[in-house]
Amino acid sequence: MRPDFTNLRNRTKITFMATIDSYRSPFPHEELLERARRIRHVALDMDGTIYMGMSLFPWTKRFLSDLTEMGIGYSFLTNNPSKSIADYLHKLETLGIEATREEMYTTALATIDYIRSHYPTAKRLFLLGTPSMISEFEAAGFESTADSADDVPDVVVAAFDMTLTYPRLCRAAWWASQGIPYIATNPDRVCPTDQPVVLVDCGSICKCLEHATGRTPDIVLGKPDPNMLTGIKERFGLRADEIAMVGDRLYTDIALGTRHGVTSVLVLTGETSESDLAAAPADERPDMVYDSLHETDLALFGVGKEAEHGI
Repeated sequence: MRPDFTNLRNRTKITFMATIDSYRSPFPHEELLERARRIRHVALDMDGTIYMGMSLFPWTKRFLSDLTEMGIGYSFLTNNPSKSIADYLHKLETLGIEATREEMYTTALATIDYIRSHYPTAKRLFLLGTPSMISEFEAAGFESTADSADDVPDVVVAAFDMTLTYPRLCRAAWWASQGIPYIATNPDRVCPTDQPVVLVDCGSICKCLEHATGRTPDIVLGKPDPNMLTGIKERFGLRADEIAMVGDRLYTDIALGTRHGVTSVLVLTGETSESDLAAAPADERPDMVYDSLHETDLALFGVGKEAEHGI
């Protein structure tokens, strides 16, 4: 059964002439207008922001088309490395969203870029991840080592692994205990889902490894790590203040924006609740909060368009 999103928003059409006074922001109206004028690109989280599981939010297509109409670029920036880029593009196509490889940046790609930069001689990786993720690393020229004490990796990578088995978890713990360089793809504790289950994510898997070995990852990539922004800035020739980060998580999406000069927009269609927002530390407080992308179209880009046309 597909989830019912009606209660999130009953309006069916975005109108830029509608009132924009209902969005929440700590900034004065004029400052928000100025921020909106500078936005050239929107980095969109995926799970909990544009869809939930295999259910596309009903306002997502309109939001993307409005960005295109306004000449604002966008890309999909996800902390979920469980799918290869090819598999993500296939999922988006299945949901009715056309996208290109250049519009996708995942934590698997961020990890590949990080290993190439910081461990240029590393080729053999113990990958605690899904077969789809492993295929992305292999396509980039890396070799996935076996679950064997004789097959020593250059780097251990822990990720969101929905195919996790106990022997491979124990092997990852062994290599971590031996001092092998150890990277986590993302800090997320759980992955949003529309199913009645908790999807244990990379951050929780790493906590298990820490409890067993006493070791934490050498680096945790993914939002809010600034390496996730570097790829977008370099790919599209952008400054930080020309980007808006839109997502549903305070400690990843919003923290990325607030800590690194990017306009941060929280939507309440995923993990974050009103009580989470009220208890958030200063560096995880968004520049703006809205119920969904439906309202964000007005809340951020509507004000910019109004300013542009003197409305």
